[in-house]
Amino acid sequence: MKFIRKYLLVTVKGICMGAADVVPGVSGGTIAFLMGIFKELVDSLKSLNIRNFKLLFSGHFSEFLIAVNARFLVSLFAGILISVFSIAGFMKYMLENKPVIIWSFFFGLIASSSCYILLQLKKWNIGHFIPLLLGAVIAVFISLASPSETPHELWFVFISGAIAVCAMILPGISGSFILLLMGQYTFIMTSVSDFNMAVLIIFACGAVTGLLCFSHVLSWLLNKYYISTIAMLSGFMIGSLVKVWPWKILSSAGASASLPVSPWKFAAVTGTPSMIMPAVLCMLAGVVIVVALEFFSSRYSSEK
Repeated sequence: MKFIRKYLLVTVKGICMGAADVVPGVSGGTIAFLMGIFKELVDSLKSLNIRNFKLLFSGHFSEFLIAVNARFLVSLFAGILISVFSIAGFMKYMLENKPVIIWSFFFGLIASSSCYILLQLKKWNIGHFIPLLLGAVIAVFISLASPSETPHELWFVFISGAIAVCAMILPGISGSFILLLMGQYTFIMTSVSDFNMAVLIIFACGAVTGLLCFSHVLSWLLNKYYISTIAMLSGFMIGSLVKVWPWKILSSAGASASLPVSPWKFAAVTGTPSMIMPAVLCMLAGVVIVVALEFFSSRYSSEK
């Protein structure tokens, strides 16, 4: 029973990651970081290497499954796929019809989780503030960058998949927003809804290639420079708050570029109610979820 419950919980976490990954501005890596599975995810992806695949090709199937943490990966990616093809529709509806509400929720979620992560780092020194600030600056720059026009040929779809998936597992940097910057977001989302298998297969191949290569680098950084790496990842999350700020208006840089503004300027420019009280409540809901997740996570760990 505990075994089933454990991997059902992983699937639920995958559903949450998938819901975040389809939103330009929110990272699935942030959700993985928040839910305490980030390092296991990176290490599991790193284990998909030539040495372990030799176990598979030599007939040692059960040893291969154990070596690559297959139960975890299958449960997690099952949840992500369920989310992409189901909850993604709800997220799209919220972004189009209730943007202030959904962005407020994500703002509270990310702000509180980044604070919690930083509080867990006990041995701070001046040197650790450099990667923290660097991560924040990079995330702010990416968040305020303007989308570009790019081709939709399959070779570029492959490259887009490889780059975007690296961002998807980084807390604070949204893979979907990277696709938006590369001019591929609408094209890929349309391909998902239309089941354009040629595009989806090439994109998936690029994603797998990028994921396997990048996971090794990230795993090495976490094992060798843990505090500095976590500090930079936390900086990414803090910097990404610019992108998930609930009140945004279109900038002169382009039709898809937006700038964060005050609720009052948002109401004046757009003629839309600022919805400050509902937004604050949604932010608090995000904070409460983080606190609850950490409470139950620590309680579960103590029971084990």
